[in-house]
Amino acid sequence: MLDTIVKLLKESGVHAWELNDVKTEGWEFYFIRHELDQNRAKHVEHISVKVYQLIDDGKFMGSASAELPPTATEDEARRLIGDLAYRATLVKNRPYPLNPLTEAHRETLHSAPVDVSGIARAFLETMQQLPETATEDINSYEIFVNAKTRRFLNSEGIDVEEIYPDSMIEVVVNARRDGHEIELYRNYQSGSCDAVGLKRDLARTMQYGKDRLHTAPTPALGQADVLFTTSDATRIYDYFVDRLSAQMVYLRMSDWQLGKPIADEIKGDKVSVTLVRELENSSMNRAFDAEGAPIHDTVILRAGVPEKYCGSRMFASYLGLEDSFIPSNVLVEGGTHSEQELRAGKYLEVVEFSDFQVDPMTGDIFGEIRLAYWHDGERTVPVSGGSVSGSMHDFVKDMLLSEESVQYNNYRIPALTLLKNVTVTGAES
Repeated sequence: MLDTIVKLLKESGVHAWELNDVKTEGWEFYFIRHELDQNRAKHVEHISVKVYQLIDDGKFMGSASAELPPTATEDEARRLIGDLAYRATLVKNRPYPLNPLTEAHRETLHSAPVDVSGIARAFLETMQQLPETATEDINSYEIFVNAKTRRFLNSEGIDVEEIYPDSMIEVVVNARRDGHEIELYRNYQSGSCDAVGLKRDLARTMQYGKDRLHTAPTPALGQADVLFTTSDATRIYDYFVDRLSAQMVYLRMSDWQLGKPIADEIKGDKVSVTLVRELENSSMNRAFDAEGAPIHDTVILRAGVPEKYCGSRMFASYLGLEDSFIPSNVLVEGGTHSEQELRAGKYLEVVEFSDFQVDPMTGDIFGEIRLAYWHDGERTVPVSGGSVSGSMHDFVKDMLLSEESVQYNNYRIPALTLLKNVTVTGAES
C-alpha cells in the first residue's frame, strides 16, 4: 500500500510530502485482582499522510494531514491526497525545507525483533510479587505490550524504518481502614518491564493509600520549602525543555538566549539538561523523530546556561538552526545534595496531586494537594487539601537537586527536587 501512496503523491503535483506508517503487534491482559479476566492479541496499522503546497508564487507554504486506512483502495487514497492538496492551500506559513536525507538515516536504533512474550511474562511475574497486605492490595490491572515498526518517508528521499517496544500498565490500588476505602490509579509507560521500579512505586502507592485514610488538613504554611519525590517532578523539568524549544523562542514566548544564564545570581543547583537518543527501558527510544530528523545526544542547558534550541523542522528552520529534532528522551543531571541533606529541617513533601501544572510561558506552577507529608523537624504528619503555587522564574534561583537520580519512562531526573519559598495554601483557607 505504501508504494501506491508514494506513487500517487508523486503524481499529485504537491510541493512536498511526508508519510508515516506505524504497525503495532501486541498482547493485552486484563486482571481483576490477580485473576485473568480476558486477554487478546493486537495487530493494527496506522498510515498518516501530510502534504505541503506553495502559495502566492512561493511566498507562503501550507500543509494538511490525515490518516489513511490501510484497507483503502487506490481511488480512495487518490481522493484523500487531492483533498489534502486543496486544504493545504488554506494555510499560510513561511516556506521552509523538509528534513533532507543524510548519512545518519542509514542507521536504525532498534532493528532486532521485540520479544513481546518475554516482556509480557516479566510484567505478569512482577505483579505477582507485590507486597500486598490485608488492608492494601491491588484491585485490578491491565497490561499492554507492543512491538512497533515505524517507517518514515518524505519527498526529500528519506526512507527509514525502526522497531521498538512500547509498553503500558494501568493499576488500581485499594486501601481500607475502619469501613472507609480509597482507590489510587497509576499508569506506567516504558519500553519493556522495569520490574524494580514498578514494584518500588506500587509499594509506595499502597503506603500512600494507607496514609490517605488518616490525614490532617494541610496547614496554611504561607511560604515553605516543598519537596517533589514522584513523577510530578517531570513537569518541573518540562519547563526547561519547553523554554528552549524553537517554537517558543520564535514566537517570543520564551526569552532564554543561548550563552546567557536563565537567571541572575543562582544560589542553588544549576540545572543541566541533555536530550538523548536512548534511555534504558524508555518507550521513546527513537532513531528519528516524527518528521524524519535524526535524533542524537544534545546538551541544551548546561549549568543554567542555554546551549542549544531544539524542535520541529518548521520553527528550527525559521531560527536558522541546523541538525535540530523533536525531543524524545530527557536526561537531567543530578545535583549536589544527598537525600539526607534535602530532608533536613521543615518542608512539605507532596506525593499526590489532583492536578499539577507548570506553565512554560509564565512559569506559574499550581497543584491541589491530595496527599502530602508535613515534616516539621520533629515528626511527620500526613496531610491533604490546600494547594501549592508560585513561579519557576523565582524557583530556578535556589532550587536544590539530589545527587541520586530516578527514571520515569523517557525522563531521567534527580530523585528529589526541592523548591524554596513555595506558597502553600491550607485546606481550611
